[in-house]
Amino acid sequence: MKPIDKRIYLASKSPRRRELLRQIGIDFELLLLRSDGPRGADVTEAVVPGETAYEYVGRVAAEKAAFAWNLVQRRHLVSRPVLAADTTVTVDGAILGKPANNAEAVAMLEQLSGRTHQVMTAIAVHHHNLALQLTQVSEVRFGPLSPGAIKAYCATQEPYDKAGGYGIQGLASLFVEHIEGSHSGIMGLPLYETAQLLRQAGLPLP
Repeated sequence: MKPIDKRIYLASKSPRRRELLRQIGIDFELLLLRSDGPRGADVTEAVVPGETAYEYVGRVAAEKAAFAWNLVQRRHLVSRPVLAADTTVTVDGAILGKPANNAEAVAMLEQLSGRTHQVMTAIAVHHHNLALQLTQVSEVRFGPLSPGAIKAYCATQEPYDKAGGYGIQGLASLFVEHIEGSHSGIMGLPLYETAQLLRQAGLPLP
């Protein structure tokens, strides 16, 4: 009897998402999309005018999964579910992406200090004619942050590859007063919802 293929393709460069998938025993092969270069990104992460944060993050995740599934077909790779995700932070309706420099990181943390913001992670799965997508929303409250704490944090490398300029799994955990939602979703991959979609795509999970 042919063994069941339990692997997926992960269309993400995020080391946090890899760690989270390993945490629940999901084996994966990376299928990386181009984010820059002469031909530009495979999927643009620019916000469409008038788009809400919820619409934005869902669209980007769905487009990444669709593009990655197209790569599977074009390259004649083994047919497995493709998983993609996108995370954004929003406060007062504004989308906070990844800070490009120290000044942007400082400004983001000043904006989040002593306040509640939302972290939205959309996940999308493609497999043959199946296209699934959902968005998980968590609320995170930061305690008041002193200028010194913000300066010290932004002097590390943590803020610069993360939406909102912080990572809850790192030093910024010291800033978090309260969360409501999914801790893994705030990290970049809500595991409960991810498992739901992968089961629907045929992955044999407990």
